[in-house]
Parts: sequence; structure tokens; C-alpha cells
Amino acid sequence: MLKPGDLAPDFTLPAHGGGDVSLAAMRGRKVFLWFYPEAGTPVCTSEGCSLRDHQSYFDDSNVQVLGVSFDSVETNAEFAGKHGFSFPLLSDLDRKVALSYGACGDAKARHAERISFVIDENGRIERVYPQVDPRNHAAQVLADILGV
Repeated sequence: MLKPGDLAPDFTLPAHGGGDVSLAAMRGRKVFLWFYPEAGTPVCTSEGCSLRDHQSYFDDSNVQVLGVSFDSVETNAEFAGKHGFSFPLLSDLDRKVALSYGACGDAKARHAERISFVIDENGRIERVYPQVDPRNHAAQVLADILGV
């Protein structure tokens, strides 16, 4: 399991809105990396909507929210469109990114585990959230980032 201070594994994944997103391209700003089990399920929807509802606070704090699942780009696009998510949802179909972050046990895992990370401006793990309460996770992460 990654821990604070570790270098965050770099990745490039396809985004629901088209094109690829690379962690290396995010240097200079914090990244909230959110692994979620499956687009459209009630708990993932609840957590995603909470992130959406707190988006302006993430933006004001210069934090890029990135969601990662094993869903296809098309499924993620439908999920984002239906719920108005403005942050990228990334498709980790081969599970390599999830494996490198400890968000699944093997390359045959059906779903990513619900785990998230705050990555600092230099690409290092700042915080790890191995157990997430989807109802208040966005507020918890913002409180930690803002030090309140």
C-alpha cells in the first residue's frame, strides 16, 4: 500500500470526455485521485454527486479531481453526463493503475476498491484514504486539504 511521502505512480488513461489524462501533466497542482467500483451504482453515484457538489471548493484550492474505474470510456461518459460531473472519469481497463495504487488485488478484479489519494504538487502521496464513507468523503478531503 502506498503511504504519505511515496512517489505517486505515474499513469496516462483515457478520459470520458475524450483524450488522455496523465498524472505527470498535473505537476504544480494537487490531485484528488478517487477510485470507485462501478459507474452508476447507488453508492458511487452518491459519492460522485458529493464531489460534484463540492467542485467549486476543489477548484478554489487548485485541486484536480480524477475518478478511476474499470468501466469503459463510454460507460463513464454516460455516468458523467447523467450526473453533471465536470471532473474527468478515467478508464483503467487493464487495471494497471489500480494495481500500482493498491486499489485492486489482481488484474482479474471485477471492481476497483473504494480508495482515494491526495497527491501533492510534486507528485508525492500526501494522504491516503483506505476506508471511505461516500456520504462525507468530499468534505473530509477538503477539510484535510484546507487544514480545518
